Amino acid sequence: MFWFIPTHGDGAYFGSNRQQRPPDFRYFKEIATAVDRLGYGGVLLPTGQSCEDSWIVATGLATVTERLKYLVALRPGVTSPAFAARQTAALDRLSEGRLLLNVVVGGDPVELAGDGVFIPHDERYAQADEFLQIWSRLLGGETVNFDGRYYKVEGGRLDFSPVQLPRPPLYFGGSSDAGQDLAADQVDLYLTWGERPADVAEKIEAVRKKAAARSRKMRFGLRIHIIVRETEDEAWAAANRLISEVSDAAIDAAQKRFAAMDSVGQRRMAELHGGRRDKLVIAPNLWAGVGLVRKGAGTALVGDPKTVAARLREYQDLGIDTFICSGYPHLEEAYRVSELVFPELGIEPAQLRARNNIIGEFSTRHAAVS
Repeated sequence: MFWFIPTHGDGAYFGSNRQQRPPDFRYFKEIATAVDRLGYGGVLLPTGQSCEDSWIVATGLATVTERLKYLVALRPGVTSPAFAARQTAALDRLSEGRLLLNVVVGGDPVELAGDGVFIPHDERYAQADEFLQIWSRLLGGETVNFDGRYYKVEGGRLDFSPVQLPRPPLYFGGSSDAGQDLAADQVDLYLTWGERPADVAEKIEAVRKKAAARSRKMRFGLRIHIIVRETEDEAWAAANRLISEVSDAAIDAAQKRFAAMDSVGQRRMAELHGGRRDKLVIAPNLWAGVGLVRKGAGTALVGDPKTVAARLREYQDLGIDTFICSGYPHLEEAYRVSELVFPELGIEPAQLRARNNIIGEFSTRHAAVS
């Protein structure tokens, strides 16, 4: 179970300045140290023009946490493979082997143009394939000579090795055929956003077959939001409150912006609800309200602890072994998920382990109170 660092800002209401939290490193540190203590395995740091840089933030957070792993963005086309390999080795050493890489090819032509990337959709994956070949060979200790369509390297080498050999693990999410081919060729864990279980099963099977054809095995992960409360009614009230201040104009503007992207995954997210508030429950306890205004992961599991855990188990039965979760605001919801859902999954929250022998007003053991 991973959590999320909201490097683009946080809040309690979409489409509103009320109870909004700006992207401040001190707040990121609060979340990271909390989830490190609560027992989450790692955190995802997003990437993009609206986010603080994931590498710099992860570097700062790695120095104040003990166990937490950091899933940061590896951006083919935006940076060079040799420079990225040096960054990778340095952060893996600084974090003592707690670095994971999220390969992000990009699906927003407007944002990509701002980064100087003007390559069409499928070609971006071909470029990423060359990038990862060079990056992986450098981290594996090779002296690299490479002459491809997108990159040329002569005598490339890495003088400092990463802790994780031959390289830190690669995560990747891409719903197109080109994206799935890249996953089957190069990465260790394939990520999908929270679609209907049958659609996730179809994706997993397609990627698994492609990997098997290349004599490779693949792990699978799910990126999803969680809205959990002690009762179903409370959870659905919290979901509806999250979008209660979003205007129809804001939804329309967001959906038009998403439609201009060439991301197949983003199109699939938008098609789940079509921009309609009355079409948000797309499967039992699977709610698409987040995707009305947020790009990327747009669905949430909503319910009481037993129900949310059961839905997570359904995805696990399909082959998902890693869940990258989030909730608004991220600090409070990290505690809720840990306290309410972890026990249902057989994960004892770390803060309860620490209190087992403590007598006090929140303990079931008796203590004198003055």
